[in-house]
Amino acid sequence: MKKLLGVLLSCLIIYSIYFDLSVGTLPQTDTKRVEAVAKPEISTNTSIPHFEERVEAGDTLISIVEHRIKKQLPVPISKLIHDFETLNSGQSAEKIQIGKSYAFPDYKK
Repeated sequence: MKKLLGVLLSCLIIYSIYFDLSVGTLPQTDTKRVEAVAKPEISTNTSIPHFEERVEAGDTLISIVEHRIKKQLPVPISKLIHDFETLNSGQSAEKIQIGKSYAFPDYKK
């Protein structure tokens, strides 16, 4: 009798897990999920020379600028970050996103 009760209890638990994973037990709402995509504003009225570049996977602020000028960074990193944030209306340099275009300071001279 104990074995039969154990088998039935196991079947009930397995069915409960299956039902929860396939159908779900939480009520669904009829609201639609909308993702807001904010395009960073690029300020073009600044006196800082700049170029626009799309961020690829693995890119960093320093690597993009160094690749563009084809030499090491000629300014301190703090100035680079400040210029980037000025050009991109306060966009944090640490939070650049893959696939988006940003204005980067151009230090070719």
